[in-house]
Amino acid sequence: MAEKPTQTDPEDFPMPDMAEFAQNMQKVAAQSQKLIADFLERQSAEDVSGPVDPLSVGQAFMEMTTAMMTNPAKIMEAQVDLFNSYMSLWQSQSQKMMGQESEDAAPPAKGDKRFKDPAWQENHVFDFIKQSYLLTSKWMLDTVHDVEGVDKHTAEKLDFYTRQFVDALSPSNFVMTNPTVLRETLATNGQNLVKGLDHVLEDLERGKGKLAIRMTDDTAFEVGGNVATTPGKVVYQNDLMQLIQYEPTTEQVYERPLLICPPWINKFYILDLRPENSFIKWATEQGLTVFVISWVNPDGKLANKSFEDYMNEGILASLDAIEKAIGVKEVTTIGYCLGGTLMAATLAYMAAIGDDRIKGTTFFTAQVDFSEPGELGVFIDDESIAHIESLMEERGYLDGAEMASTFNMLRSNDLIWSFVVNNYLMGKDPFPFDLLYWNSDATRLPKVMHTYYLRKMYQQNLLVQPGGLEFNGQPIDLTMVKVPVYLQAGKEDHIAPYRSVFKATQYFSGPTKFMLAGSGHIAGVVNPPSAKKYQYWTNNKRKKYDNPDDWLADATETPGSWWPDWIKWMQKLSGKKVPARIPGEGGLKAIEDAPGSYVKVKSTD
Repeated sequence: MAEKPTQTDPEDFPMPDMAEFAQNMQKVAAQSQKLIADFLERQSAEDVSGPVDPLSVGQAFMEMTTAMMTNPAKIMEAQVDLFNSYMSLWQSQSQKMMGQESEDAAPPAKGDKRFKDPAWQENHVFDFIKQSYLLTSKWMLDTVHDVEGVDKHTAEKLDFYTRQFVDALSPSNFVMTNPTVLRETLATNGQNLVKGLDHVLEDLERGKGKLAIRMTDDTAFEVGGNVATTPGKVVYQNDLMQLIQYEPTTEQVYERPLLICPPWINKFYILDLRPENSFIKWATEQGLTVFVISWVNPDGKLANKSFEDYMNEGILASLDAIEKAIGVKEVTTIGYCLGGTLMAATLAYMAAIGDDRIKGTTFFTAQVDFSEPGELGVFIDDESIAHIESLMEERGYLDGAEMASTFNMLRSNDLIWSFVVNNYLMGKDPFPFDLLYWNSDATRLPKVMHTYYLRKMYQQNLLVQPGGLEFNGQPIDLTMVKVPVYLQAGKEDHIAPYRSVFKATQYFSGPTKFMLAGSGHIAGVVNPPSAKKYQYWTNNKRKKYDNPDDWLADATETPGSWWPDWIKWMQKLSGKKVPARIPGEGGLKAIEDAPGSYVKVKSTD
């Protein structure tokens, strides 16, 4: 049974100093007028001749409405369900107000941070507001999801944007219906709202008219200062990337070096945030010679760089440079996210031309089969891609902030609305957090490459079709890849869902090990053993699984980090031990210290 709620002490919501409160409200009104005036001025100055609904969201909801109208009985049934749910809520609330114990009619989901203030449970008014919202939002999501007569993609778009709508309307996002904000407003005589509007103005100025919400204190971090600090040298560079060789931390190292190919949608130092959670530093401590590709943050001059260029000037150029630097031809590799998709394509290309320099590959949350792309599939249709192409046409690239906004929408309560509440309603400065600093340090994407990636991979799914893609005039086939593969996926990954990542096991012909890590796209990867967090699942049965459900049913769960499991696999492929190599003292001289200059270029520069 739920705990018996108590009426919150009136002193929990103190009376403000009315004179000071009135003054602050005048400031809020004045700032609000300035906000509206600035917005209208920018709107009148901007070219608004483009499509009103470039993503066809309105069209999707029109299709839903048309489908619903063909079944009025279904509409009536939904209305009755909503009425009955509210009757249950009224009954529950009446029992609570009479001092009786009663189960919540609509309890929040476990881990829902929006309703952690005790007043959401203890105060009858806020408890009712919370439950009525949760009840109505669930009804709305269920009703939209159950509409018959719309195609699968439209249904997914309806589900996604309906969730964005109900998340935006959460009572936690408004002053008068959020007890934490209301309490702060009364306690500070409204000064929090004054500061919050200052933050809004600052973010609009920083976003050049668009609301660029600050997630962290940007001034608290410096790339190469207190993040991305593992010692190393840039030993090679070209237009697309710098190649970093990291200093060894052991006297003896494995003969075969490790080349890490990160995604170019983000910067590589997610694998080197701080010494205590740096995968790169940890890998050197295990006796690996680590090389990392640091992709350029491209501008319009690189608009015509292609996916093929990223293979030739990225991975293949790195293999050549590594051989010159340390005199070793054979390597192992890691491909992370989009870097993993590129790695898979490169492996297939190398197999087709008989290049066997890569002796084993690890994939971090990387997709090769895009038939089930998860929620990102909402943005992959002709209308959405055409809109993205129009954004890139004039500049020659997609701005990093636009891509970041898409990813943030996948977890809007955590990555959008929590900051709206903290920064704008509570009037607080964002907390300095290295992971969010990295997340905000977005990169641009060249027009030709990104169009190819969206259309050929996501939309047409050609990477898994034998001969579907050609690189340097050579058709490729993933089934020709026979090197050992370690596939890592995140159980709660919203960007590369583990069901999608698992599909790679059906294509590679060599020994393939699938491992499922706890958490998501970032924390599922960056989980050092010292943190003692999460868990991972492995399956050592010698059988072929066609789907992840059967695989998981036979898997063994192990608490903590999966990194020790991976290094055991990697060591078997890394060759004998040899004296450690010092960056810059081999066949390639050092150009500059790690993390290099490419990674320091910001999209706002």
